[in-house]
Amino acid sequence: MAHELDINDGQASFVSAREDAWHQLGTVLDDTFTAEQAMTAGLLGGWNVRKLPIYAKVEMGDDKFRTTKSIPVPDRSAIVRDNPVVAGQVDVLGDVGKDYTIVQNEEHAGLLNALVDEGGAHFETAGALKGGKQVFVTMKLPSHIRIGGVDPVDTYIAAINSHDGSMSFTMMVTPVRVVCANTLNMAFSGASHMFKVRHTRGASSILAAQARESLDMTFNFIDGFQEEAERLIQTTLTEQAFEKILTREFGAGKDAAKSTVTRTETKIDAMLSLFADAGTQAGIRNTAWAGLNAMTEWADHFSPVRGLEADRDATRAQKAVLEPAFKNKALQLMRSHAQLVAA
Repeated sequence: MAHELDINDGQASFVSAREDAWHQLGTVLDDTFTAEQAMTAGLLGGWNVRKLPIYAKVEMGDDKFRTTKSIPVPDRSAIVRDNPVVAGQVDVLGDVGKDYTIVQNEEHAGLLNALVDEGGAHFETAGALKGGKQVFVTMKLPSHIRIGGVDPVDTYIAAINSHDGSMSFTMMVTPVRVVCANTLNMAFSGASHMFKVRHTRGASSILAAQARESLDMTFNFIDGFQEEAERLIQTTLTEQAFEKILTREFGAGKDAAKSTVTRTETKIDAMLSLFADAGTQAGIRNTAWAGLNAMTEWADHFSPVRGLEADRDATRAQKAVLEPAFKNKALQLMRSHAQLVAA
């Protein structure tokens, strides 16, 4: 599906408080919105996600007389929803085990709604992906950080849920660098930036209890994030030193195939170009903070992904939030460089 957004009868399940709705799809509201508006405008409400029995159809009999018998599949259930646009249509989202507990979209948004009064956050986006299998809600926090006094970073809380058993309910703190929209969801200073709740019995009550904890987690993470980011922006990193680090960590081995060598050289050249020449590094150039952002900017906006161009943008957007392994490695590289310089 183009853009990965859930689209039914030409209508996208997506709402945004920003002018640039994701790929110009979905609904853009004039102002910040509530959990209830997210359900209505984002076509996320009233899905009535539920479990139904699964049956295997088996043919029985001989050539003269054959019949079909439905046999229940033990310990497995289908997850279905009422289509948000097409009346009377029921969509199958996946199949799960007997202990799987559903978290409705209304509960999902309601959890974040508790942060509006306590933390001053406001809803930024909400939508569904992959035919309704995944649902996301993001909120922007009022805190605004300026690393080194020159590089602005906004802070978001993102909550992602699945209705197909593919992932736990996941909430995370996500700093986003304003100048290039890098998603800096990494383990800064060892502070936790993410918690997950499995879809098992009691999941809803656990999530409700986590609402306040998530706000504490956010503030703790922001403190650690700013402290380490300040350390990186005060650490000098030359282009030559950065190239040496990239070549050591991402370069092809001596016996690598020609295609592998070409691919790794292209990757390294792209990150070096971002570090040395990109306008997004102006004001922070030749620092370890610039090195980190050159790597994360490449990952978020230029890393190779399969599919049509429109699909690639959506895939990168999802990877930016859900797959931080590369960014954690990038942070560790810059952290090690800073420690080496300070020694």
